[in-house]
Parts: sequence; C-alpha cells; structure tokens
Amino acid sequence: MEHACDICEGQSWISENGKCPEGLCPEAWKSMREFVEALARGEGNFFDGWMKNPNSAMISCNDGFRPVSFYVETIE
Repeated sequence: MEHACDICEGQSWISENGKCPEGLCPEAWKSMREFVEALARGEGNFFDGWMKNPNSAMISCNDGFRPVSFYVETIE
C-alpha cells in the first residue's frame, strides 16, 4: 500500500447539522454517520450497556486495509 490513512491519534472533529466534518475521511464518515445522527436525536445505549457513557459509541472505519477506530460522543 503506497499511502496509509491520514488520520492520526488524538485528532477530533465536530459534526454540525449532520454533515461530515471537514478533514474527516468520507469512508470513515460513512461508518459513523448513522450513530452520529442517532446521538443528535437523543438516542443512545447502542451496545446494551457496554459503554460507560450511554451517549457514545465506538465505531471502526470500514476500510479493512487501514482500520481506524473512532470514539463518538455527544457534546454540549
């Protein structure tokens, strides 16, 4: 593989109005979009109590060659 994922540990993004944040890989966004939209609607507890924060989710990018995990949570 000539080019690895550009995402680095510690980066963060904020989605506004359900749009893909600038600078976030579109494929990563496809993996987390439904969860972000659900959290924005006030839904949560996606993993039946596995997450300490019910208003969060742990999402993995669907790129099997360059997998990255994302912690998604609501902010105020």
